[in-house]
Amino acid sequence: MTSKANQPKKDRIVSGPILRRPVVLGVGIALVAMSALSCSSSTELEAISAQIRDVQQQLLQLQKSSPSQDDIVALGERVEERIEGIQDGQTDLATRVDQLALQVEQLQNKLEDTNFRLAQLSQQIAATQKELQAVRLAAEEARRAGPPSPPAEEPGDPQTLYDTAYNDYVAGNFDLAILGFRQYLESFPETDQSDNAAYWLGECYYRQSRFKKAIEQFDLVMDRYGTSDRAASALLKKGYAYLELNERAQGVVQLQKVICEHAGTDEAVLARNRLRELSIDVEC
Repeated sequence: MTSKANQPKKDRIVSGPILRRPVVLGVGIALVAMSALSCSSSTELEAISAQIRDVQQQLLQLQKSSPSQDDIVALGERVEERIEGIQDGQTDLATRVDQLALQVEQLQNKLEDTNFRLAQLSQQIAATQKELQAVRLAAEEARRAGPPSPPAEEPGDPQTLYDTAYNDYVAGNFDLAILGFRQYLESFPETDQSDNAAYWLGECYYRQSRFKKAIEQFDLVMDRYGTSDRAASALLKKGYAYLELNERAQGVVQLQKVICEHAGTDEAVLARNRLRELSIDVEC
């Protein structure tokens, strides 16, 4: 009987590690059965049978609760899938972080460019405000001075007309001075003061920043009064006017003419000094 009781133990051991606990329980059942053979009382046999049933029930519950090897393999596969998913998520997250960093850098560059443009606009606005303020002040001064009164249509005294126009020029009343010098040149084109009147008329345009008009007037002075001492001054201011218009080449040419054609004059000294400011040295 001992050999037959041991035979089921061998079959259960071969089934694998998962059934080790049922093997132990089987041994217990066999021992209970052997004890049952030594007992003669029916009451004791019933008690032993109940114990056997209880042990069998515990064995079934233990088998149900113990995971199989397939379950363990499936669980391992699920764990590996989760790990791969986490790794893929980390890779995607790193890619997104790099993209965000690139976008932030691009936005920073755009912000710097915007700030630079805003600074330029601020400078332009400030310059425009200054110009507007100057225009308003000039308009206010003109309003206080009243409307310009034209000179007499038939002036009797050319010197009085010339002095009046020149005084207006010195006072900064350039519109009045322009009217006076024009009237003088129309009425007295061939007097000793005609070349001066023509020159101061060009100066009035220059002071009003009407540089193209000033250049035309200075050309008239040199064409009509080429032998006058005002010719050098007209040529000098013509060069200045071109420089004010940012026409550097033309301005340099005019100043060079002053140095070479009117050497030894104050105008030649002024022209040379201005060219030195432009890093230009002239040799005639």
